[in-house]
Amino acid sequence: MPESQTHSTELTSQYVAQVTGDLERNTKEQERIGVEIEALQEQLHALQHDHTVLVNMQQALGGANRAAEADTATVPSVPHQTSAEPKQSKLKKAAATGAKKTASKKPAAKTSPVKASTAAAKPTLVELIRAHLEQESEPRSAAEITVALTQAHPDRSVKTTVVRTTLEGLVAKSHAHRTKQGSSVFYTAPAASNPAAAEPQQEAVAS
Repeated sequence: MPESQTHSTELTSQYVAQVTGDLERNTKEQERIGVEIEALQEQLHALQHDHTVLVNMQQALGGANRAAEADTATVPSVPHQTSAEPKQSKLKKAAATGAKKTASKKPAAKTSPVKASTAAAKPTLVELIRAHLEQESEPRSAAEITVALTQAHPDRSVKTTVVRTTLEGLVAKSHAHRTKQGSSVFYTAPAASNPAAAEPQQEAVAS
């Protein structure tokens, strides 16, 4: 008997522990589901509120469209009173379209000479380089000339390689002098007593 009693008490204690654990899990699960239900109810209330607002807006917009359609339906009955009005409206439309065409043509005629004048007034890179060399009293390298031209003309893209090639072309035409100091190459403007400046004097003496 004592052994059976101890065995039954152990089983009872196990059942009690299991039931207690199940009860705690059940309570926690109820709390979790209750929180989710509250959140879902809040979402449902928000959706219901949005639904009512959208329905009211739809009704208001539908009433406005109906009123606009009613207004447009009543307008065409007016111009049929006299026969002279359609002709006048056609003349006004023709004059308006002619004015629009002439107005659209005039800006094109004005802008083309402006573009041509700006393109003609814009100096070339050769002219800019020659003018820069004439202003400088000391020899300048291609990189220094590129920096100076970029600062003076920020709207133009000046590259050192292009400037160096242009300078060599000026040297070949005797429009610039080329000097080398170590590994660096410098350029200067030709002297004032160059052959190009001396030719007009010779022609004046001959005449």
